[in-house]
Amino acid sequence: MLMTSAGALAATTVYTWVDDQGVTHYSDQPNVGASKIQVQQAPTYTPAPLPSAPKASAAGAPAPAECAIDSPGDQEMLMNAWSVSGHIRLPAALPPGDRVILLLDGKVLPDAADPSGAFTISQIDRGAHTLGAQVEGPSGQVICEAPAITFYVHQPSQQAPNPANRPAF
Repeated sequence: MLMTSAGALAATTVYTWVDDQGVTHYSDQPNVGASKIQVQQAPTYTPAPLPSAPKASAAGAPAPAECAIDSPGDQEMLMNAWSVSGHIRLPAALPPGDRVILLLDGKVLPDAADPSGAFTISQIDRGAHTLGAQVEGPSGQVICEAPAITFYVHQPSQQAPNPANRPAF
């Protein structure tokens, strides 16, 4: 009918009229007592193209390699979890002297991740947690940094470990 697309409206004459019950109608077909209205073309927006390659830092050093947290997933809910195991995707095998650093809620977890990217966080509290990771070289330079993710841990309450509306685990 009338509302097919903004482009079609801009190229079409639109008619309007009010019927005997006081209802206003719009159509691309003329009707007795209808008047023509002008429809302006809808504005459009074309975004700038995204950069295709990472750029070097201001000092001329290459940008850090990319790594990512594979698991747990961003916004993932972990039910009845008391520890969290996961994996960090690394750009390549780490040379001797490089180390993987895991950050949980902004605090460094010493020796939590191994050089393959696997990690386990024991004794995790319930609630929302932010997890980040990076690889540092022997002199402390950041080789890669994973974007932080947020995950949620749900555990039974200490006050009501098995309420009546939830089955026991």
